[in-house]
Amino acid sequence: MSTLTKVLERNVAEVEKRADLTEGRYRLGHHLMPPVGWLNDPNGLCWFKGKYHVFFQYAPFEVKGGLKFWGHYTSENLVNWKYEGVALYPDSPYDCHGVYSGSALVDEDKLHLFYTGNVKIDGDYDYINTGRETSTLHVVSEDGIHFSNKEVAVSFEQYPEEYTCHIRDPKVWKNNGTYRMVLGGRLKGDHGSVLFYESEDMENWKLTGTLTTSEAFGYMWECPDYFELDGQKILSVSPQGLRREEYRFQNIYQSGYFPMKEDGSVDVQDFREWDMGFDFYAPQTFTDGKGRRILIGWMGMPDADEEYTNRTIKEGWQHCLTVPRELKYKDGKILQYPVEEMNVLRRDRTSLKDEKGVMELCMGTDEGFDLVLDEIELKDGRFQVKLGGMMIFQYLEKTAQIEFHGAAGAGRTVRKAKTDSLKSLRILADTSAVEIYLNDGETVFSTRYYPDQEKIRLKISGGKFKGNIWNLNRMLFTK
Repeated sequence: MSTLTKVLERNVAEVEKRADLTEGRYRLGHHLMPPVGWLNDPNGLCWFKGKYHVFFQYAPFEVKGGLKFWGHYTSENLVNWKYEGVALYPDSPYDCHGVYSGSALVDEDKLHLFYTGNVKIDGDYDYINTGRETSTLHVVSEDGIHFSNKEVAVSFEQYPEEYTCHIRDPKVWKNNGTYRMVLGGRLKGDHGSVLFYESEDMENWKLTGTLTTSEAFGYMWECPDYFELDGQKILSVSPQGLRREEYRFQNIYQSGYFPMKEDGSVDVQDFREWDMGFDFYAPQTFTDGKGRRILIGWMGMPDADEEYTNRTIKEGWQHCLTVPRELKYKDGKILQYPVEEMNVLRRDRTSLKDEKGVMELCMGTDEGFDLVLDEIELKDGRFQVKLGGMMIFQYLEKTAQIEFHGAAGAGRTVRKAKTDSLKSLRILADTSAVEIYLNDGETVFSTRYYPDQEKIRLKISGGKFKGNIWNLNRMLFTK
């Protein structure tokens, strides 16, 4: 351990010692959050030796972001979580200005982490075309907790000349005995792209190709992910620089996926956003021990603080991750739905059956609730759920939308999505986060939410339905 590592370790321990994972009005009950400071991208998601591992971008010293580390949670059941501390520190010549995003590969009883090491050279640089070094680094663990010395897998000097300094976020997998990697990139001329690499030993990597679109689809493709789901090859990216529209691309930056064609190409017309809410970015997927493809996203958004903010800043922390979502491919679309393990948090079930078209309930905001409505029959094409009048979900004329009123949105206003029908609805509400799933996860809205009342009146109107609502226990968080 270097002297720098010891200093960083001691300083992180000092700020975390004062953190309480349950203290604060808006501390979450069933979403992973940082002990203190800032959280962004989920990293290194995997199932390894009987445990789920969730690493995350972590700035413990600054609630509004700063020097990035990797924080680390583990769980045996996706419900009870242990905070394992910082896994990776920015303590080498290759990552001294930040341990940036990456992924995990479990191979031959070892856990391999690949990530981007960020270095910014002092001087008069734009840090896009000059002044930045972003190498792909590699560490290994036999227990998932302790990691080997850092090795350079792909040096910034080896990246193609037609790219800017913005190449990052490796996703690594193994296929037919060959190790494969995809990196997100920004071509000179502001054209988003991904780069594909192969290796026989995880040490020597060869560029095998790049993929982009004929017309620029954003200037940068961050956080790429490649996987197959029910026989369909999928490329997920988070493009930056798309023009915002009324029903698409409503956030500053987007996250979505391309179903890849047989020749390995993609078409911008096929791009589908993962989530239509205010707070969703940089998702990553993995296959767990049950063979499920699971997605976790960052419930936040880069550079959004000029439009809206988070009231948790006053509590000394910011941002969270979505609940784990199981993915399924159906009729050309990916459905995403909370993993079944979340159901064990349910308690105090109330059965709902409405024939009149209006129902009101009173729910607490200190823990959260899970509302599931099935067999929805619309009246006059409209359906609405009001959360105390502060947040409203509405379906009207084949458009679903969430809308905030008052302080609950902390600057958030309206987000919309086109959808042909509304057959089922699930609202998974936490103390300061809401995830809304339409039609078994065909369309999803994720957003932060800050109710200023201990209890809210939940009003459902607009049609017949059957369903249930549960209060939710808090997940168990330990350190």
